[in-house]
Amino acid sequence: MSNDNNNAAANAPSSNFLRAIVENDIATGKHKRPGLPSVITRFPPEPNGYLHLGHAKSICVNFGLARDYAGRCHLRFDDTNPEKEEQEYVDTIMDSVKWLGFSWEQDGEAWLHYASDYFDKLYEMAEYLIKTGKAYVDSQSAEEMAKNRGNFSTLGTNSPFRNRPAEESLQLFRDMKAGKYKDGEHILRAKISEDAMSSPNMNMRDPALYRIRHAHHHRTGDKWCIYPMYDYTHPISDAIENITHSICTLEFQDHRPFYDWLVDTLAEGGFFQRPVPRQYEFARLNTTYVVTSKRKLRQLVEEGIVSGWDDPRMPTLVGLRRRGFTPESIQLFCERSGVSKADGWIDMGNLEIALRDDLDPKAPRGIAVLRPLKLIVDNFPEGESVECAAPVHPHHPEWGTRSFPFSKELWIEEEDFMEVPTKGYFRFTPPVDDKPGSRVRLKYGFVAECTGYDKDENGKATAVHVNYFPDSKSGTPGADNYKVKGTITWVSAANALQAEVRLYDRLFTDPHPDAGGKDFKAALNPKALETITAYLEPGLAKANAEDRFQFERHGYFVADRVDSQPGKPVFNRITTLKDSWGGK
Repeated sequence: MSNDNNNAAANAPSSNFLRAIVENDIATGKHKRPGLPSVITRFPPEPNGYLHLGHAKSICVNFGLARDYAGRCHLRFDDTNPEKEEQEYVDTIMDSVKWLGFSWEQDGEAWLHYASDYFDKLYEMAEYLIKTGKAYVDSQSAEEMAKNRGNFSTLGTNSPFRNRPAEESLQLFRDMKAGKYKDGEHILRAKISEDAMSSPNMNMRDPALYRIRHAHHHRTGDKWCIYPMYDYTHPISDAIENITHSICTLEFQDHRPFYDWLVDTLAEGGFFQRPVPRQYEFARLNTTYVVTSKRKLRQLVEEGIVSGWDDPRMPTLVGLRRRGFTPESIQLFCERSGVSKADGWIDMGNLEIALRDDLDPKAPRGIAVLRPLKLIVDNFPEGESVECAAPVHPHHPEWGTRSFPFSKELWIEEEDFMEVPTKGYFRFTPPVDDKPGSRVRLKYGFVAECTGYDKDENGKATAVHVNYFPDSKSGTPGADNYKVKGTITWVSAANALQAEVRLYDRLFTDPHPDAGGKDFKAALNPKALETITAYLEPGLAKANAEDRFQFERHGYFVADRVDSQPGKPVFNRITTLKDSWGGK
């Protein structure tokens, strides 16, 4: 996708079919209930990993709809798999949701829930399903169950335990709860209909409701040794919390018939009042140049390919935050990507466009020299300096100015000098024969003319010599008399802040690094991180962690939130000023 196409796509109006559903439900009073808002959504992460860019879309959709229609959104942890869950993940998920700009706290109440809050109720409902012949304990092995379940081309076969008497299943289930059986000895399954094992929808073929797991739970401890399955827990939790619109991604579309069957069946049993929740699906956010599989992200961390979950090259929200992305830019990206039923790919360039659109009007400016080359102003007095001024932001004069010294020795970018210039090159070039060297404006400072250069034994330039024109200082009378084609940035060598700067880029060179069974690690970008020592204008020493700037001509940078120290910031490049991948 070209850069022009990226910009067009990024600025196109977004679609959101869910809004039409919500607005129709509000108009018809479908979910009008005493003391409750008409829109209650939820975000139900599993506390077994770090949230990533795809989760950001779900957060924005669920919390955004609740915000826009005077409702509320619950944060609910699906903590039904104790072997993979940790408090660390609970804490980072809560922190990421808040950082992204959303809250589950409203009107003095905290709409924070855990599936484990409902374990007693879930168990009670499971017993009800057994007693009414809608669930049974299956004693097949996992291999036998998988074989008898069939596949998309083969119908399933009833379990030999499917018609086990309800009393027997109930006793077995109670014994499972009491810890009398080992993991995998028995499992509780739904019996949706007599011909359920012939359903073309695999999710309706007697889905599992409970399994035995002798594992310590991070909230309930060792109280339970049976744990409910997600497909059983999720709809019941929605109904208990009076969720109106249960919004999931498309991979749960085939799970919806079971969702509906379960909440309707339990409503008939008197557990819930109608209307019961309904599930709606939208296409997940698929972004190029990243992987979002928890297994693969964990592999990147555990194999030391990245420095951790918050490595700025990671698509995790903690990684994006440390990289310097703003919550507003991620919200803008999610809004622009729209909400639809059609799966597709969004170019990573669109996230970077959203970031630039967000940062351009609010990021203070600064000057950094990333590839330093010494510039010696031969006719400037030794040991003296002249203060130069620049706007903090070119479009916000009320923000004031910043100042920095002009001195005899400066740092400029290596690319700002060329011994043998190419056509159209308007920066420093040396005199040739009777032709003088080029004249260039040192931005916010003076015009200078190249008089020569020093080079090492390999012929590489080590210093450029110039003479400056004292009456050419920017902003002073007569400065406009000097007409030059080139303007470059610089910092005083004597006063510059020497700082570590990390030049981050995309982690993968392939837009679809794990598609089609490819080895995603084969697409790792060897240039995804380059750490350099740069020279910055001295005022940047005051930068606090997470302060963002536009380094003129280079891009947007942030003071690293982990490694920056008072007076000694470490800067991460968030993104360049222009898309450098559009033509690749």
